[in-house]
Amino acid sequence: MRRRTVTAGNLDEILQVTAPAPETEQAAAPPAAPPPREDQGLRTEFEFELPRGYVDEAGTVHRHGAMRLATARDELRPQIDLRVKENPAYLSVVLLSQVITRIGSLTDVHAGIVERMYATDVAFLQDFYRRVNSEGHTRAAVTCPHCEGGFEVDLSGGRLGES
Repeated sequence: MRRRTVTAGNLDEILQVTAPAPETEQAAAPPAAPPPREDQGLRTEFEFELPRGYVDEAGTVHRHGAMRLATARDELRPQIDLRVKENPAYLSVVLLSQVITRIGSLTDVHAGIVERMYATDVAFLQDFYRRVNSEGHTRAAVTCPHCEGGFEVDLSGGRLGES
């Protein structure tokens, strides 16, 4: 059995192609051209900068990275991982290793890399994951401690303390 993948970008096209044509136009009308694809604006990957950075075996510090949106499979897969069954705290390590697409020049991000990250970076990534997957953005509302004015900051860009 072959499955067809449906994304938000081609859903209208599939509905139009599979919709029954009115009986009077069915014989005379030529097949309709697919509608032009519109950019739905769905972001599936988010850039970030780690507070401290991952240090690889060669001593290179990697700070810039990208994380993609999680799928249901990403959230379910760690539940059957033996490492998670033995230690439930390991769940975040496995989950983050599945959704981080790159850190610096490293594109093969696995649990071993996340294990060797500083705790502050892992905490940052856990919060970043939560924001991206539950709120759909990386902005946070903050209040200035001096003037008590409210504004938004984007957590994905810049180092701590920079705007």
